[in-house]
Amino acid sequence: MEYFKQAFDLILHDNSELRQIILTTLVMSFFSTVISSFIGIILGVILGRAKFRGKGIIIRILNTLMSLPPVVAGLAVFMLFRSVGPFGSLHLMFTVTVMVIAQVLLITPVVCGLSASAAEEKSAQLTETALGIGLSRLKQTGLLIRECSGQFVSIVLLAFGRSIAEVGAVSMVGGNIQFKTRVMTTAIMLESNKGDFEKALALGIILLLISFAVNIIAYTLKEKIK
Repeated sequence: MEYFKQAFDLILHDNSELRQIILTTLVMSFFSTVISSFIGIILGVILGRAKFRGKGIIIRILNTLMSLPPVVAGLAVFMLFRSVGPFGSLHLMFTVTVMVIAQVLLITPVVCGLSASAAEEKSAQLTETALGIGLSRLKQTGLLIRECSGQFVSIVLLAFGRSIAEVGAVSMVGGNIQFKTRVMTTAIMLESNKGDFEKALALGIILLLISFAVNIIAYTLKEKIK
């Protein structure tokens, strides 16, 4: 209970740094989730419905990328956007934008792989019926997306969970700069390294409360969709 009290004290007191950390975390997680979900679900539905030679290889590559270590994704983005990298002229290093790019690289394969699996399973059930009633290919896709909507909500929620909990990639490309790129996970890591475990745990509780609130909203939406 003492740690919960400290967590609420951090929230209730005039703490501009904490507000900035929470805001940066939510902005990064929101855009990472939206972009990853948009790209991943579209590609996943296309891949799930398609039948072509080499599909098995693509699925295996996706499954490999789903377990891509965050530091590897962070390193790839760092090499691309560092000052001497191919995109160094954009000056995006150590910004929230490059943190979102790293997150998208990390999360999109997960969303795509899970969406492809869900779409492939439902597609097999719907195709025969859809063809029987004369639905066009576009309408079949719309019907498939509608039938998988509940699963897509769960996939998006998983994407958000991975985004908000990630530390390796965002720390590497964001730099954990105070009042600029510091997020909840990197703040927890910093406080732990300083030996302030009480504050680190309090920040962890705040992070869990944010995730819990998002889960409630997502599952409420999922129930309405059903």
